[in-house]
Amino acid sequence: MANRGPSYGLSKEVQEKIELKYNLDLEARLVDWIVAQCGGNLERPQPGRQNFQTWLMDGTILCRLINSLYPRGKEPIKKILETQMAFKQMEKISQFLQAAEAYGVITTDIFQTVDLWEGKDMAAVQRTLMALGSVALTKDDGHYRGDRDWFHRKAQGYRREFSEDQLRQGQSLIGLQMGSNRGASQSGMTGYGSHRQIM
Repeated sequence: MANRGPSYGLSKEVQEKIELKYNLDLEARLVDWIVAQCGGNLERPQPGRQNFQTWLMDGTILCRLINSLYPRGKEPIKKILETQMAFKQMEKISQFLQAAEAYGVITTDIFQTVDLWEGKDMAAVQRTLMALGSVALTKDDGHYRGDRDWFHRKAQGYRREFSEDQLRQGQSLIGLQMGSNRGASQSGMTGYGSHRQIM
């Protein structure tokens, strides 16, 4: 981790607010899901934000997680190298983030690499993993493993089909969103440029 030294003033207040968003209960649920999804040979971290960060920081577990959501041979990350080099570990985190976005996690739910690597915003990491779990549960393609109550299903679109006759009928109606002209008249209006009579 980069040694930035202590923060003071506004920087310290901002960092404290970010750290307050971190949820220990959510951490336990995410660890349970990752272990269930990746297989039982993963060693669980001790509870705590710092331990959770250290557990995920090299990117290996994240790459294994995203690969486990795909069928064999179709994994987005072909080679997961075990390495101690910082830039290679950050590269694995970036590969995970790209694969998560391709899988269906929306861009606003994806954390930045430094959020995990430097521990700047572990709540954002939790948010990304929650979104990934929700997308996996919603897809329901048989690759999700774990308790179905850990995540919520994302809303699905409800497509409506209308016949040509129904569409033609709708063109002749003025919707109430556009307002109404019932009771409206031009009585009492004067032409432009003429003086108004005030009584």
